[in-house]
Amino acid sequence: MNKKRLVDEFCKLVSIDAPSFHEGKMAEILKTYLIDLGFEVYEDNANEHYNSECGNIYGYLKGTMEGEPLLFSAHMDTVGPAIGKKAIVKEDGRIESDGTTVLGADDLSGVVAILEALRTIRENGTEHRSIEVFFTIAEELYLKGSFVADYSRFHAKEAYVLDLTGPVGTAAYIAPTVMRVEAKIHGKAAHAGFEPEKGINSIVIAANAISKLELGWIDEETTANMGIIEGGLATNIVPEWCTAVGETRSSNHQKALAQVDKMKQIFMDAAKTYGGTCEISVVDGGQAYEVDKNHNVIKRFKQVCDELKIDVNLIKTFGGSDNNNFYSHGITGIVIACGMNKVHSTGEYTTVDELVRITDIVEKLMTSRR
Repeated sequence: MNKKRLVDEFCKLVSIDAPSFHEGKMAEILKTYLIDLGFEVYEDNANEHYNSECGNIYGYLKGTMEGEPLLFSAHMDTVGPAIGKKAIVKEDGRIESDGTTVLGADDLSGVVAILEALRTIRENGTEHRSIEVFFTIAEELYLKGSFVADYSRFHAKEAYVLDLTGPVGTAAYIAPTVMRVEAKIHGKAAHAGFEPEKGINSIVIAANAISKLELGWIDEETTANMGIIEGGLATNIVPEWCTAVGETRSSNHQKALAQVDKMKQIFMDAAKTYGGTCEISVVDGGQAYEVDKNHNVIKRFKQVCDELKIDVNLIKTFGGSDNNNFYSHGITGIVIACGMNKVHSTGEYTTVDELVRITDIVEKLMTSRR
């Protein structure tokens, strides 16, 4: 491994603006890299579904040794504030932004680990399994890129998704179903001073519904939240429209579905009570999964970490990732920590040592005979 190249590559990619649906420049660079590394490269039509700048980037490299192919995935998009990012490397090896944007280690730490592992394998002439790489768009928007991927193209049945916080060596083998619920409430506008009795207050409907929702921990496997409420035009107008947006998560898929049904019914009942109407849409953010700890995808990961003397910590996560969609299409994977910390904040950081460790893990996975 070339540590300097790894860090320089991370800093270079961080400087590329790639908010969700605007990953075009990042995609072009990654396609070029994969082609140079000998991959067959394909860009799918995810952009046509979302009118985005590009599709997901898929690459396949035929192995030089026996073994089933493995899939390595990371996403190209970055949450905001993400325009004008700059990586600052401190003397102690900590890498952070200038404090006005996120750093983008989520998920560029995963991207550069995959790239550097591949370069090291090629330069050393190391035998490797058949390798699939998948760089997705709009992961941060409820996994939209991987949701519309062309899974008929995939060969691998096992995956390592580099998209988890925590010390390198951490891996999530359980993840939840995540579902976004949006209620668009229609009341009736009226002048709030002269004839409020002629209006139907959509915000009141939303408030009534939200007051009846059970939020927070529903049980040990399930949470629910309302995070956005928008509506109204002026203080002297009875608001005709109001939108309330929330979500539910559960490591039990059926419980998530049941919670969504409860939320929908409460909003519909509130609208009916006040004489309004309600349109509800649900966005699927991925289905829950649990990987057997005896599955080879976990045993291989543990073996590699043991060889590198990296402590392994298998965890349950309440965050979604592209791995949820892979699972739904018959690919068994785990999500592995890749050196991202304090993600989704301007305090996000990684370290040189963590980038090195995750690259070592990826290289050994790609060359594992297990």
